[in-house]
Amino acid sequence: MTSNYRTGHDGTGEGDPVIALISAPSNLGLRPPQPGSVPGTSKAPEALRETGLHEVLIGRGAVDWGAVLPGRYVDDEGRRAVGTVRNQGAIIYHARLLARRIVEARAAGLAPLVLGGDCSLLMAAGMASKVSGGGGLVHVDGHTDFRHPGNSDAYGSLAGEDLAAAIGHHVPEIADIDGLGPYFDADTTVHVGCRREDEHVSELSPLIALTIPADRVILHGGARAAAQIIATPGLERGYWLQVDVDVLDPEHMPAVDSPDPGGLAPDELIALLRWIAPRAWGASVTVFDPDLDPDGAYAETVARVIEQGLGDLGTDAVERD
Repeated sequence: MTSNYRTGHDGTGEGDPVIALISAPSNLGLRPPQPGSVPGTSKAPEALRETGLHEVLIGRGAVDWGAVLPGRYVDDEGRRAVGTVRNQGAIIYHARLLARRIVEARAAGLAPLVLGGDCSLLMAAGMASKVSGGGGLVHVDGHTDFRHPGNSDAYGSLAGEDLAAAIGHHVPEIADIDGLGPYFDADTTVHVGCRREDEHVSELSPLIALTIPADRVILHGGARAAAQIIATPGLERGYWLQVDVDVLDPEHMPAVDSPDPGGLAPDELIALLRWIAPRAWGASVTVFDPDLDPDGAYAETVARVIEQGLGDLGTDAVERD
């Protein structure tokens, strides 16, 4: 497949760092928290750096692979064209840049770890996956993020629609950027973490390989959920791991745009990620909002989840052909 995202760069050999840390400070897919204001997720990568996360991971062999900056956030509600999403042009442009950076990291033999930002970043991961034979998708999120033009007149904020777009259920301009959609096959896509009462779970579940609501992870534990994920046909080729921190219960993580009760505790999420991260070829962590974390306590929680849950990212990933 011909693509602008191929680099032709070969891996640099044995001994390379495992993780490539990529900052992607986007807020483009979110509604403004209040009219005239801007979502704070763009501050998340640097808030996480302030916890010492980068220093710890680099001390274990990771490399800082730089930042991919988005365009300016615009509250275009009521002004954007019918059939488009909020900040659509800026999202597409940023997705192309970030996809290239992810592919460059993978071509260098590294496991890209994208620190967002909002979860519209999944478009870039999907584009990178499509051009590099990345396999499936494991979507860990407190919501199904399956709102789309076919089930809602209120669509338009991609951060609540990323899974729909990733498997081709959205407007073509978003779900088929540069002719690469669908970015992930539905039959190699797994969702983990929605609340049982999620309004789109009954529509999503028959379309994808596996859905595991949060209450099943809480009841049976992360190891059992991970075993189901790893056993899903097609995921033996590897997968992208998207982690939205609103999968955590608001008792532990209120610093997100849509906190809902019934989520995981940090140690439950860490236990799940420890099992599934090694087989992922890359991952993204999204939706933490430092504006809702004035004393930095929740940044520390997110950093701990990343350090303990994703520290072995890519160590057992299957090499692509």
